[in-house]
Amino acid sequence: PQNVKDVRKLNASVFPISFGDKFYKDVVKGGDLAKLAFYNDRPVGTVCCHLEERAGGKNIYIMTLGCLLPYRRLGVGSLLLEHVFGLCRFLQVGSITLHVQVNNDAALAFYSKFGFEVAERKQRYYRRIEPSDAFLLRRDTADLLSPQVDS
Repeated sequence: PQNVKDVRKLNASVFPISFGDKFYKDVVKGGDLAKLAFYNDRPVGTVCCHLEERAGGKNIYIMTLGCLLPYRRLGVGSLLLEHVFGLCRFLQVGSITLHVQVNNDAALAFYSKFGFEVAERKQRYYRRIEPSDAFLLRRDTADLLSPQVDS
């Protein structure tokens, strides 16, 4: 995003962990892999990803996807995730992954609606928050890459 300060403010409001300067430098370098969502010209949500080249193909890792509390359940997160799906189509990415704290039931339910599944549990993934474990969520994107056929 053009205004990384907005991303920094949103992340500080939404997430229980802080992100260092390297994170935000990577966000700026990533271009369209980061996106801000606005509501009445106010930044209310953001997604920040990076592209990984793996032996099995490309993967988009969602580093953060969050929305300010008063704007949740208005479709902001869904729009941000649709942006990621669009990137998958454009870049021919085979999978999407992200980590979610094991007690974050709202996030787990949200991602489940979009076809994400728990791939594994990472013990002590987080250093400064409890619980420290995270689930690695994964979604294959073959259905996003194949042409849509109307029936």
